[in-house]
Amino acid sequence: MARMHARRKGKSSSKRPMTAENPEWVPISAAEIEELVVKFTEHGYTSARTGLVLRDQYGVPDVRLATGKTVTEIMKEKGVMPNLPEDLSNLMRRAISLNVHVKNNRGDVSNRRGLDLIEARIRRLERYYKKNGILPKNWKYSLANAEIMLK
Repeated sequence: MARMHARRKGKSSSKRPMTAENPEWVPISAAEIEELVVKFTEHGYTSARTGLVLRDQYGVPDVRLATGKTVTEIMKEKGVMPNLPEDLSNLMRRAISLNVHVKNNRGDVSNRRGLDLIEARIRRLERYYKKNGILPKNWKYSLANAEIMLK
């Protein structure tokens, strides 16, 4: 599949091994993994960072195989899901930092275009999440509101 804003194809990447069950050597039970997910979310970790910490520090290769649920499903079930979806908040952080750069460097036209492309992705995600009921219908993206929501 091609990239969204560039006329080139993506890079090939490695794939996970095809396993259908949790390995026996995983040291933590499913209940303990769910408690850790809740703890990390309350400390402000995203679902991706939670998965990395569980993999690197606790020896859990795959949360879905260990618990039968993904990290975001566990977060929803326990009621600790953040207000904004993770991909939308990451794009908004990138837009904020690029906006600061563009304000300080007025002649940087290529990064101005990059900011426009990021904002287009944000608006596309906004439409998708409104259509699927994840964001309220009156939610609207703007840089000023993004800075307020993410801090």
